[in-house]
Amino acid sequence: MNTQVYYVVHVLSVILLTAFTFKAFAAPQPEKKGKIMMVTGICSLLALAAGFGLVAKLGYEFAQGWIIIKLVAWLGLAGLSGMAFKQPNKAGFFSLIATLLVTAAVYAVYFKPF
Repeated sequence: MNTQVYYVVHVLSVILLTAFTFKAFAAPQPEKKGKIMMVTGICSLLALAAGFGLVAKLGYEFAQGWIIIKLVAWLGLAGLSGMAFKQPNKAGFFSLIATLLVTAAVYAVYFKPF
């Protein structure tokens, strides 16, 4: 598959994952839990698969620091939407964590530390 397809799928799924995670923070209503968890799970899986596809296509080594930073950010962001429903009173704290994780991932992509 073409690398541009991987780029589009990866970026689009990460944007949707972030959007639905913040939607869970804004309105953690139990009747919306199923749909939001399903969408964030699918977006998370697509982001992971497209990200590893890009790593393989572009010939990066897995042990590079910026890839590890992105994996940790992905794992944290993927888990936060479920936490919004378990502890809705901590939505402000969780949104701060999500913002920091997204910022770290964007920093890792553009500056490639380590």
